[in-house]
Amino acid sequence: MDLPVMPPVRPMLAKPVKKMPPGQLYEPKWDGFRSIIFRDGDELEIGSRNGKPMTRYFPEVVTALKENLPDRCVLDGEIVVVDPSGRGLDFEVLQQRIHPADSRVQLLSKETPASFVAFDLLAIDDEDLTGQPMDRRRARLEEILAAANHPVYITPATDDVGTAEDWFNRYEGAGLDGIISKPRELTYQQDKRVMNKIKHVRTADCVVAGYRVHKGSDDAIGSLLLGLYDDDGELSSVGVIGALSMAKRRELFEEFQPLVTNIEDHPWNWTEDVSMETTASGARSPRKSEGSRWSAGKDLSFVPLRPERVVEVRYDYMEGDRFRHTAQFVRWRPDREPESCTYKQLEQPVEFDLNEVLRRG
Repeated sequence: MDLPVMPPVRPMLAKPVKKMPPGQLYEPKWDGFRSIIFRDGDELEIGSRNGKPMTRYFPEVVTALKENLPDRCVLDGEIVVVDPSGRGLDFEVLQQRIHPADSRVQLLSKETPASFVAFDLLAIDDEDLTGQPMDRRRARLEEILAAANHPVYITPATDDVGTAEDWFNRYEGAGLDGIISKPRELTYQQDKRVMNKIKHVRTADCVVAGYRVHKGSDDAIGSLLLGLYDDDGELSSVGVIGALSMAKRRELFEEFQPLVTNIEDHPWNWTEDVSMETTASGARSPRKSEGSRWSAGKDLSFVPLRPERVVEVRYDYMEGDRFRHTAQFVRWRPDREPESCTYKQLEQPVEFDLNEVLRRG
């Protein structure tokens, strides 16, 4: 492989901002695997955000890219998996595509095929475009992908802030994560937070139903387990709070000891003969040795607490019936009864067809 921009490339990053910056180029924020595509004739490599190759995990994407890209180019984009309905993204299924067994990789490439959404062009033929402004790179990207077919797409983009605000409000229903804004004169700067991201931020009152001990200290909290009551009155696991100072972790450890209870008396009793993922009624519970979405086989056993404390947390959005990312502590809510913490308090995104988003690209 001999290209003007060679692997590994550390993708250009975005910093969070609260408002839509004026006068920039705006794109939907995709929720997938950030990927740098290097193509030199029959050679094609998919680089990840940390520089490690992902080529072997997505054979169907490799085939599609060879059919749709110029012979020599370097692109920045996102690998995503669209749910079977075609209406949204499925990040949890995408994560399952990273598997050590080649037979499993080949099977999943047919059962849950991925797509590639391009949003930047770093090189074409012998030309290095990283020193050119963003709007010029975007124009070249549109040229080379003008005839691209499924599953290779170009992300929608607009320079109208009103349109971007509309996308921010509506596209979440398709599983998109907010808006990325880029100064029009921005050159491609590896591993630097020079773009902007505007993400959905919401709050919810949750029940603290357990904790995991800190991996470095037996007298400190590692994470707090959060629950919400469903329509059947069952307490479902929705996520965790993890970002706490060590002093706060030790303080909470002492504070919660009077609430520690037997697992047999807890809503998430993993000693019962029930599903690994759910209770008998269908409510999710973080059972002992439940598989982690990041580390298969990791021991996720927890210390059960009587579900009596309520905490207000900040979250960005839901993935199914759980918080997509780790929730952030806001404040304790001694004025709230645990039973009042239900899914009904959550703001529901507008349903939107992902095919409509891709067609705009």
